[in-house]
Amino acid sequence: MIDIRPFSTLGHADHGWLDARHHFSFANYYDPARMGWGRIRVWNDDRIAARSGFPPHPHRDMEIVTYVRTGAITHQDSMGNKGRTAAGDVQVMSAGTGVTHAEYNLEDEETTLFQIWIETDRPAAKPGWGAMPFPKEARNGAFQLLASGDANDGALTINADARILGATLPAGESIALEVTPDRHLYLVPSARVRVNGVTANARDGVAITGENGLRIEAEEDAELVLVDAR
Repeated sequence: MIDIRPFSTLGHADHGWLDARHHFSFANYYDPARMGWGRIRVWNDDRIAARSGFPPHPHRDMEIVTYVRTGAITHQDSMGNKGRTAAGDVQVMSAGTGVTHAEYNLEDEETTLFQIWIETDRPAAKPGWGAMPFPKEARNGAFQLLASGDANDGALTINADARILGATLPAGESIALEVTPDRHLYLVPSARVRVNGVTANARDGVAITGENGLRIEAEEDAELVLVDAR
C-alpha cells in the first residue's frame, strides 16, 4: 500500500517565527486518521525564522530526530549538551526518563527542518543526545543511513527499531531499496518523484507498507528523507 498525503492536506500552524506543517496529529491539529504510521508518531515540516526558535521545554520516552534541510539549528539541553547542526546533517535525542532542551535558529537566515518523533523501545532509559555530519556525496544516488537502533552501524543511535535514511536523486535517475511488507515506511521528497509508479509531489508524505521493495524515480532533482520503522 502506498498512500500519498498531499502537502496541502497537512495540518498547519503559523506562529510568526514558526511556520509548521504536521504530517500527523500534533498540538492543536487533530485528525484521527493521521495519528502516526507504525511507530512513527510525529513528522513536522518546520520553517523557523532567523534569530528565533523553541525555548526550553521537556520531553520523555520519545526518540526525536531532527533533519536540517536548510540553514542550521543550535541545540542546548539539561544534560549539558550543546551543538549546531547544519543543512543535510542530523541530530538525535533520546528523551528517556526526561530531558529539557531548546532549539534555536541563531543564523541570519531562515532554517527549514524535519522534526521526527519515533516511539521508544526502551521506556525510562537514560536520556541522550548526539549529532553527526554526513558527507553529502555519499547519498548522491543512494540512500545513506543517518540513524538507527543499531549502535554498531556507524550512524547515530536511537532506542527504537527504525532507520532514518537520506538520499539525493538527480532528475531522470532512480533508486531502489530493499524493504519487507511488515515494515512502515514514510518518505518525504523535496520534488516530484514516483514511488513504485505512484506520483508524489514536493513535501507530500508517502506512507508505505505491504511492499516487497521500493523503486523511486525522480522527475525533478530531489532530496529524499525516509524513515523505516516497525
